[in-house]
Amino acid sequence: MKFAITGLNHKSAPVEVRERAAVSDAALPERLRALRAMPGVHEGLILSTCNRVELALALEDSRDPSDITPCLFGIDGHRDLASHLYTHTGSDAVRHLFRVASSLDSLVVGEPQILGQLKDAYSRAKELQALGPFLEPILMRAFSVAKRVRSETDIGESAVSVSYAAVELAREIFGDLKGKKVLLLGAGKMSALTAKHLRRSGTAEIYVANRTPGRAFELANEFGGSVVEWATLEQSLPAMDIVIASTGANSYVVSEPLMRQVIAARRQRPMFLIDIAVPRNIEPAVNTIDNVFLYDIDDLQQVVDRNLVARQSAARDAQRIVEEEVEKLDLRLKSRGAAPWIVALQAQLEEHRAFEVERQRAKLGPLTAQQEEALEALTRGLVNKIAHGAISELRRGAAAEDDAVIEQIKRIFKLGGKA
Repeated sequence: MKFAITGLNHKSAPVEVRERAAVSDAALPERLRALRAMPGVHEGLILSTCNRVELALALEDSRDPSDITPCLFGIDGHRDLASHLYTHTGSDAVRHLFRVASSLDSLVVGEPQILGQLKDAYSRAKELQALGPFLEPILMRAFSVAKRVRSETDIGESAVSVSYAAVELAREIFGDLKGKKVLLLGAGKMSALTAKHLRRSGTAEIYVANRTPGRAFELANEFGGSVVEWATLEQSLPAMDIVIASTGANSYVVSEPLMRQVIAARRQRPMFLIDIAVPRNIEPAVNTIDNVFLYDIDDLQQVVDRNLVARQSAARDAQRIVEEEVEKLDLRLKSRGAAPWIVALQAQLEEHRAFEVERQRAKLGPLTAQQEEALEALTRGLVNKIAHGAISELRRGAAAEDDAVIEQIKRIFKLGGKA
């Protein structure tokens, strides 16, 4: 049996290929059943996200994993898909899985979503009885490695996108964002990403203002927010604690005179403005007003750049953890090859022990309970001492892939047949 991973990701395939390879929740049971039905496939898991589609497999040693994904997905013929695929086996597959779980292989290194997605894939595969005693311990180890990376490094601590940095700055100003009112000026992609981070940070009240009302309603509905009509923007601003501007306007949407009126209406309560638009939506002179904190996209990019350097350093620490854990699991997996012979050796020695004990009982006659216990302890102790050296050598031979050692012990103890 061998461990393999095959699939494609954001590095190997463009988005149009990843979209066609993606497996929906509804299609997952059928795909897993088809996977398990393939010759030489004993266990399997399918991980499908926007950035990757991968199969984790327990295969017969003779089974080539590289042809499984094209056969399973069949996107525009095998040739079109195969050119985007990668395949890892053995230690390389373990390393890849640990890197994926720890977010070292993600588009944004350190993002936390992938671990949850991998755990969901594990739960579905287990629920559909596609996992067994080979894959399950490897996946559980991957979860432990990801947890260790999170606890021993700062890989997920710093914001590495402009929208995330904007939310992190808001948290630095206000601390807890719960109870704060946030207004998104604009309803484009950047506003949507910002709203996503705000919701995860616990922001309950999100408002959207956009010159096109339809898009404002779409974004507000997506995140459980409310719409502020563009015509009432000036009247609505004093109620907001945080304003994030990302419109396509060619002139300032928020001017210095307007903000002086707004902060006066707020009775000098702090207000945080983030301008991530190009050209800028908020007049820079707003930053001269007391209790108004204005950051533009250059300020945020500086935060992102600093954090990227910090995260790259954390990623190096995380990779060292991954390598350490790969070595540990690799030894454990290799030693599995000795397990059948260890069981056979122990069974054989126990058979000899039991036979000799019964033979001596016939000579000794009735024994007391204390004598029976002493006889059992003596003979078991001798058997364990005899077996210890051979078992250690079997494990060492399996870990070193030294078949000669295993064959020698099999000959010495006359362990015939196949394990």
